[in-house]
Amino acid sequence: MSLFATLSRSVALAVMLVVTSPAVMAQIAPTDEQRQAAVEIADALRYGHYANITFDEQWSQEAFQRYLDILDGQRAYLLNRDIEPYRHYENDMAEALFNGDLDDAYALYNQLSERNIARVEWLLARLDEGLSFNFDSDERLEIDRENAPWATRESELDELWRKRLKNDALTLALTDQDDEQIVDNLRQRYEGQLSRLRQTESEDVFGLIMAAVTSTIDPHTGYLSPRQSESFDIQMSLSLEGIGALLQADGEYVKVASLVPGGPADRADVLEPADRIIAVGQEEGEMVNVVGMRLDNVVDLIRGPKGSVVRLDIVPAQAVDMTRSHIVEITRDTVSLEDQAAHGEVINVERDGEPHPIGVINIPTFYVDFDAWQAGEEEYRSTTRDVAREVERLKEQGVEGIVLDLRNNGGGALQEANSLIGLFIDRGPTVQVRDAQGRIQLYGDTDAGTLYDGPLTVLVNRLSASASEIFAGAIQDYGRGLVVGSSTFGKGTVQTLNDLSHGQIKLTRAKFYRITGKSTQNRGVEPDISFPSLIDPERIGESSLDNALGWDTVQDVQYRRYGTPETFMGALSTQHAARAKENPNFRYVERQSTLARQLREQHTSVSLNREQRQRELEAQEAEQLSLENQRRRALKLPELDEWMDARLESSEPSDDADENGDDEGMPADRAPVLEAAEILLDYAQFQQAQRMAAR
Repeated sequence: MSLFATLSRSVALAVMLVVTSPAVMAQIAPTDEQRQAAVEIADALRYGHYANITFDEQWSQEAFQRYLDILDGQRAYLLNRDIEPYRHYENDMAEALFNGDLDDAYALYNQLSERNIARVEWLLARLDEGLSFNFDSDERLEIDRENAPWATRESELDELWRKRLKNDALTLALTDQDDEQIVDNLRQRYEGQLSRLRQTESEDVFGLIMAAVTSTIDPHTGYLSPRQSESFDIQMSLSLEGIGALLQADGEYVKVASLVPGGPADRADVLEPADRIIAVGQEEGEMVNVVGMRLDNVVDLIRGPKGSVVRLDIVPAQAVDMTRSHIVEITRDTVSLEDQAAHGEVINVERDGEPHPIGVINIPTFYVDFDAWQAGEEEYRSTTRDVAREVERLKEQGVEGIVLDLRNNGGGALQEANSLIGLFIDRGPTVQVRDAQGRIQLYGDTDAGTLYDGPLTVLVNRLSASASEIFAGAIQDYGRGLVVGSSTFGKGTVQTLNDLSHGQIKLTRAKFYRITGKSTQNRGVEPDISFPSLIDPERIGESSLDNALGWDTVQDVQYRRYGTPETFMGALSTQHAARAKENPNFRYVERQSTLARQLREQHTSVSLNREQRQRELEAQEAEQLSLENQRRRALKLPELDEWMDARLESSEPSDDADENGDDEGMPADRAPVLEAAEILLDYAQFQQAQRMAAR
């Protein structure tokens, strides 16, 4: 395990490293530029951050603890005596930051680095001595040591690392590698870690210290080194060639945080949030093990020329053991506006033998072609313009209602969220933005008239964030339509990017509030009717991030409601529940979500006995396979022999699916769209009955 594998999950931006190759590992010290940048960051946090931050002893304690967690979150390298000389930071880390005094923070890193290098060399020495491949003891290895006490003796860590080495070997043995392959793979892994450790520079350490400082305040504030700033600019222009996935450090692994809508990985449909990447390979050649590798190095391996193929060895998010991996291939590409464009379809919902057409518009992101817009082009592309065209097309086809699918939509241009709301309401406020001084700016739709005033439903999930939450919240608050799905992400803060004398700082400056005065921060938007989800809110979402800003309220604003969906909510929920009870896909997602959570809670340690490990793994996968085959039997699909096959086949539609995509043999991911259409038809019919009764 490398130093950089211990980065906290809440540190969203990885430290981007400038690599050199010194012959001898020298003591790393701060530069004058970094000292000055530290002072500027401290001032920016004090005077520019949305939160009212008090840089007192309590903050110093939290920041120092955060730094220790970043350096050695699993308590696997440092001894208690290594930390004691730096305990003064519990009282005066804030003062050191404002003075640009980074010497002791660097000294603690140097101590950690020495321990880390020594430990990897210790592992390599054990390989040289020869491993015992008799996995027949009753030992178990604790997986998560975040709350473990600091070791007082070297022998304690020797015992921990003996078990870790044994577990590394057993994990490879369970993938049917022979003894020679196991030793070769472990040697390659550890030598790679040692090489990377010896390439660390001062900027890397500065990034770690600033990550501790900024993530103590909130997860979206962070320092960007000069190299990171350049990479960030490339990503924002969508010219970065890669797979279109946001990656995040998670312990010694790299996991998928989210997928870029319309990007190569999204189109390939082979990755999901919380999947872990354990190896990367090019179109030809051997796979490179990336367990314990720095995040930026993993990103560099995945990037490549447009049109080339990258292979990823991934462990699915639902897997209970790291041995259950499979290789996927993704063709690298750039993400264009066309790939992210809204697109519609018609679903025929059958009632009493009659088809009822319901329009569905998928909106992957809130986009606008800024270059074309600024150039004054009349036909520039934007979310609102594209959705308007789809609405007109669906109206011509006589749909009885429209579902707007915002699942996995991570936001984008706020102006587009506002203007899109304007297609469905006759002008009015849409969102409030409050800054650090308490000043509130009101945004809204100023255009008179609506494009569509018929029955409307918004479908969301845990990955619907930011501008998506503003849109869904406004539709709900106006009573303009229903919101169905699962609770949204809860990203209700606004960041700005400010230049420093060295690098940049991404700073949380404001908060979003709905027109009711309720924040979208942390809690997100609660749907009117909830659907089960395989995305665990304890692992994905704002509330899962350390030090996320809290939920609160401001004064509401004046607005007029367009309807009262709550009038029908009891009947709508009852009819939905009846359908969901009979829907194999809904039952599967609900049961699988519960099982996955139970397995994670139980999975606190792993057996180092091969037979016991195999039995535990097979028992867990048997439960998952049973659930999958229950679903498949109900849908009259062929059953599977292995649980891993379910992931590989999940994106494939049934051969019996009709041209409208209405067959329930479609993948579980299709079920929410079909049920949203059913609910919308119920809603439309209830509204019609109410109007008839009022005459």
